Amino acid sequence: MHARPLLLVAAALVVAGCATKPPPASAGSSASPAAGSASAAASAQAATGPAGEPCGALECRSFTTAREAFEVVLAARPLALGIGESHAQRGSEGVASATRRFTDELLPALAGKASFLLVELMMPNDKCKKETKQVARQQAPATQPQAATNQSEYVALGTRARALGIVPDLLRPSCDDLTRITQAGADDIDLMLRMTATLTTGVVAGQLERDATAGKGLMVVSYGGALHNDVSPKAGHEAWSYGPALAHKTGGRYVELDLVVPEYIRDSEAWTSLPWYPHYDRARLGKRAVLLRVAPSSYALVLPESAPAPE
Repeated sequence: MHARPLLLVAAALVVAGCATKPPPASAGSSASPAAGSASAAASAQAATGPAGEPCGALECRSFTTAREAFEVVLAARPLALGIGESHAQRGSEGVASATRRFTDELLPALAGKASFLLVELMMPNDKCKKETKQVARQQAPATQPQAATNQSEYVALGTRARALGIVPDLLRPSCDDLTRITQAGADDIDLMLRMTATLTTGVVAGQLERDATAGKGLMVVSYGGALHNDVSPKAGHEAWSYGPALAHKTGGRYVELDLVVPEYIRDSEAWTSLPWYPHYDRARLGKRAVLLRVAPSSYALVLPESAPAPE
């Protein structure tokens, strides 16, 4: 069971951006999964002795670089890879964020292995300007604590993916989607979280179908908040996660990976309730990349302590 720091905003709303919109597809139809499963592949990888040094429970392995740890996750050969992070908060700008580090250090490992990257930014239709502004006002109390650089770093992630031959895209809510949020009252945050999971499921499922039709065995990757990628969501949060739907869609070849910036970890219930928390010792392992296998298709990758973020 996964508990996470509850990031109350599902995604930041942006009016401008650049992405290639794939042809529409139904989220309800099925892709043809390749043989095998992520969990079986991960078990085989563990049995052969992955690189890195043992560091404790949950098949803990420590590595010199985060890239080395990421390669172990990729060895599971998922069809869908859901990457989650704790969004950078105001006051943490001096620390390189998970988004920045994924873009610079890990994303290049996906070149030639992934066809598509869905970034959890919302790009509403230009016809919905009134609704977009209203939703932004309603979400302001939740977005206020986040670092001002979050949106620009997500856009930079998409730009870098395109340069690597990976097609990036954003979530595209309809005017009706936004109208429902503006009319939801106190339930607007819950509805936004549900909408993020639903939109992500539809986009990833559609891309999986297109890849299957084209005979591609490449990954489809989603990147966003760690609340949405859970393969086994916390009770009561099931509707906020796309993990179970994509695990079913891929015949078990879905992998959840959480990226953790050690400088963000706090001695609070939100963090201490995480299953990997008791097994991570920053004093001993802070300079290393630490990979913990929380469940057969679920990993947490605690990044090494970083140098200050560039200006």
